[in-house]
Amino acid sequence: MTAQPPSVQKEDTPKDYTKGHRERLRARFRKAGLDGVQDYELLELLLFRSIPRKDVKPLAKQLIDKFGGFAQVIAAPISHLTEIKGISENVAYDLKLVQTAAIKLTQHRVMNKPIITSWSDLLSYCRAAMADEKTELFRIIFLDTKNIVIADEVQQRGTVDHTPVYPREVVKRALELGASSIIIVHNHPSGDPTPSRADIEMTLQIKKAANALNIKLHDHLIIGKNSETSFKSLDLI
Repeated sequence: MTAQPPSVQKEDTPKDYTKGHRERLRARFRKAGLDGVQDYELLELLLFRSIPRKDVKPLAKQLIDKFGGFAQVIAAPISHLTEIKGISENVAYDLKLVQTAAIKLTQHRVMNKPIITSWSDLLSYCRAAMADEKTELFRIIFLDTKNIVIADEVQQRGTVDHTPVYPREVVKRALELGASSIIIVHNHPSGDPTPSRADIEMTLQIKKAANALNIKLHDHLIIGKNSETSFKSLDLI
């Protein structure tokens, strides 16, 4: 009888390892939630769905190193994301979908609610929507007579350091929506929310145009990278 060679345990293939790693990471997330994973691991969990048959840990770490954190990755422009090898346009759109969902969630906490009782939610929403933008956005939040948010719109998009704003258009839109007051918001892509002289002058022009039609300018917020500035708190309006 011919002797049989001793059995040799088969080593994990890269595919087997990847599958095991994915299941372990998913299990850890299910058990501990956000506190159980690091930024790059949370990004891995997203990439699992977009890139089903590849070890995406190195890619996730590369994205974090490039942009600075999970929030910065999903907020990055698609053109910047696709510069990274392994990130196709479809994968980039999947990441942007997560950002959109996050903004929608914070917006829901603000809409149709009195601004006085949801001010912290308003700031959270503005940070989520604008803090990581690479160009200036000019947003208007419209309120009714009870200071309830009735609309939220981006009126202008600009460059990295300038957004053209026309007071007449701001007031015209408020009248169209039947708003009694407004809050204007814009971001500083530089990260520093300190008002410029141009910011102050533009705010006073809007306030003058609004007052002429009995529309109140509640505040002007400038959103920076890690903080924000309120014109009202600085007695600038």
